[in-house]
Amino acid sequence: MKVMNKLMQKGVLVGGTVLMLAARPAAGAHHESNDPTVPHDHGGTYRACELSLDIFGTGSLGKYTINHLSGSRIKQDGELGGGAGLTYFITRNIGIGAEAYSENTTGVFVDSASANLILRFPLGASGFAPYALGGGGRQFDLAEVWFAQAGAGLEYRFTPKAGVFTDVRWVLPEETKYFGVGRLGLRFSF
Repeated sequence: MKVMNKLMQKGVLVGGTVLMLAARPAAGAHHESNDPTVPHDHGGTYRACELSLDIFGTGSLGKYTINHLSGSRIKQDGELGGGAGLTYFITRNIGIGAEAYSENTTGVFVDSASANLILRFPLGASGFAPYALGGGGRQFDLAEVWFAQAGAGLEYRFTPKAGVFTDVRWVLPEETKYFGVGRLGLRFSF
């Protein structure tokens, strides 16, 4: 439990620092001009006050498999599943999200539910936006435990309203062994 508390404290410190760095460009932003000859970014692909729905597939690997990675071990010990989530971006770069997924069809309906702070960094007009996330949640299947998590991902928007994403995260439960989760899915923004 002491390790978990120290980890959470460090996570809050790192998260706060990243949040301040992400918000800094917004503080120095210039107002858009109404002059049509002045070039400006409309920010149409990634916007503030944006709500998105995620539908995704998951893949999980336990501590032993991560530490002894091989194709046969992944095939034998990996778990596949699916889930859904909602994210709201307060600013163009800072969002909060909640998600739930299931990998075990014989147990409870929802295996895991979590909430995250998300920091995204759109790359100009390319449609790509790398992001980092951190948060925590509750695992309901196999063992009922609280967990912290941190990860990173990449989103690509085909249009301002639809795209694909992939991310990976390190999950640190309070009483059981850590594990990794990867997601691949579709994102619809409103």
